[in-house]
Amino acid sequence: MNYLTRRLVTFPVVMLGVSVLVFVSIRLVPGDAITAMLGTEAGLLTPAQRASLETYFGMDQSWFGQYWHWLGGVLHGNLGISVTYGRPVMEVILRVFPLTLELALLSMVVALAVGLPAGIYAATHAEKPSDLIVRIVAMVGQSTPSFVVALLAIYALSVWFGVLPAMGTFTPLWQDPLKNLAQMILPALTLGFAFAAAVTRISRSAMLDILSDDYIRTARAKGVPARSVIWHHALPNALIPVVTVSGVEFGYLLGGAVIVEQVFALPGLGRTVLEAILQRDYALVQGSVLFIAFNFMIVNLLVDLAYAALDPRIRLGGK
Repeated sequence: MNYLTRRLVTFPVVMLGVSVLVFVSIRLVPGDAITAMLGTEAGLLTPAQRASLETYFGMDQSWFGQYWHWLGGVLHGNLGISVTYGRPVMEVILRVFPLTLELALLSMVVALAVGLPAGIYAATHAEKPSDLIVRIVAMVGQSTPSFVVALLAIYALSVWFGVLPAMGTFTPLWQDPLKNLAQMILPALTLGFAFAAAVTRISRSAMLDILSDDYIRTARAKGVPARSVIWHHALPNALIPVVTVSGVEFGYLLGGAVIVEQVFALPGLGRTVLEAILQRDYALVQGSVLFIAFNFMIVNLLVDLAYAALDPRIRLGGK
């Protein structure tokens, strides 16, 4: 059984564990879905009406019965019905996920476009004032909460210069690409700022290690140009830890950048899950977390495969 097959076989086991944890944890939160859904009007329900609603949403069953019924639906591709939206959970997820995926991709582009060159520059100017400046900026980027960066970006680019919209009715990419990108730039910059800081620090550290290796000294002794040593000899090996941190960060972003989506009023997956938790929308929370866990495992699998592509010495599977 090769590496890819073994990883794919573990997917259902991990998904089952995640589903049990989410199922139990969401039900430990005080309150019930009907009260959360109807608010003060829930007090106007007669016992018969409440019982009817509980039967409709399957809440009259035991936890085991609810889980078994939900799991059976999942195995047939049915994640249940959202009590908040009154629609199938998968339909709700697929409606909001493109925004989160686009935001994650744009943030990753910002992070790699800024963080990787900055890390290489700092490593090749180690212990110089420019290296110190890059490290300070990276530390500030990692230690600053995303909502602070979001508020500063809104003030600078929307309020002061007025070049970008802060928020408004969201326009999907396929309806108006330019308007969509104008709305997504600020959130992408906000998320990409911290992401770029992590990439900068990792790439600097990796490049410093690689540049002290014997084969780099040999290449320099043979008269290989400095630029070729950095980009052709050192960078491919230095990319492995960058791929690792990028994969982990990207996986988290696919789970929904809740705070940034809230600040910019973006109807993405993170904001949807947060509202589902507040509304005790059990089916939507369970389905969304399962969907996020699946995406996270796919990203990690792609990261592992990227290792072997970047460094042929790495043999996945141990043979």
